[in-house]
Amino acid sequence: MTPEELRELEDHACPGAGACGGQFTANTMSLAAALLGMSPAGANEIPATDPRKDEAARQAGALVMALLAKDVRPSRIITRESVENAFAGVAATGGSTNAVLHLLAIAREAGVAISIDDFDRISAQTPLLADLKPFGRFTAPDLERAGGERLIASRLLEARRLHEGATVSGRTIHEEARAARETSGQQVVRPLASPIESHGGLAILRGTLAPDGCVVKLAGHARRGHTGPARVFDSEEQAFEAVQRGAIRSGDVVIIRYEGPRGGPGMREMLGVTAALVGRGLGETVALITDGRFSGATHGLMIAHVAPEAAVGGPIALVEDGDRVTLDIAARRLDVSADLAPRRARWRPPAPRYSTGALAKYAALVSSASEGAVTRPPTDAKI
Repeated sequence: MTPEELRELEDHACPGAGACGGQFTANTMSLAAALLGMSPAGANEIPATDPRKDEAARQAGALVMALLAKDVRPSRIITRESVENAFAGVAATGGSTNAVLHLLAIAREAGVAISIDDFDRISAQTPLLADLKPFGRFTAPDLERAGGERLIASRLLEARRLHEGATVSGRTIHEEARAARETSGQQVVRPLASPIESHGGLAILRGTLAPDGCVVKLAGHARRGHTGPARVFDSEEQAFEAVQRGAIRSGDVVIIRYEGPRGGPGMREMLGVTAALVGRGLGETVALITDGRFSGATHGLMIAHVAPEAAVGGPIALVEDGDRVTLDIAARRLDVSADLAPRRARWRPPAPRYSTGALAKYAALVSSASEGAVTRPPTDAKI
């Protein structure tokens, strides 16, 4: 590709303002916030340059002041049931794997007891209904025109996957769902009787490679298993370079480690590597496993948030090139066929990437991805 061809592609790839139009992380969390009850249904789904946006923003400001006057706090809205509602919306729309981290973190901060295994149960019980990119045909503005967040809530209510609860609008979430207006002939959100899949778009796996869990996106690909030799890299950059020079082959299991909450620090998105694999024609024939994160735009058999992460000595730190790695979604397993015990005795944690400053403090305080990667005081701290 010439520089001129690249410029032409850039000029046409992002034609307007606002978040990426697919059900990537921004739009996933926008929907989740509405179903959580923390955002008024129908407000945040208005496209960025729509003339209605200014008035919606003004109304949101007025609503904030009214809620303050009534002393309505997040702790009165965010409950276990509302967090489950939010994740059901993520599952039904094939949303981003990042929603697992964000909703776990919200729950932790709100004092709500919920785990990644609860999310797996919810996803298994919630049909995939929205035909949205990156795997589908439509984008967020299409969903808004079809009936929007309220239509998703309505489908979940019909499926008995929507708990009743308060929202910031003053109406209950069931009242918001019943207020849905579905556009005649819309094809974005399937009827409950004919879902895209009978289960949601995400799953939680455990196994010898991820004892504390990991997340896999199911929406958009048919593969439900993979076994292959590990190709191990200690950073995103190393993996990207290997893909670019053609060192990754069909059937490989690419492992990118030391990119977790502590090791990164901060869990960078591995979008560059996943995009490069697709560009090389390997998107449907390899698996990628990381203790880091993925972009909501990631496509293919990609497993993220592996816990415990490599930086704290999780099994992913002990995998070596050539080890056989098996992914079995039906069994909810991610395993490596190697004796890790001798390697554990030899393993030593690498030097932190930052020894001073804010990122060093973050790495010292951050928890596991399986807990939402929230920061917390050290166990010996006196407050």
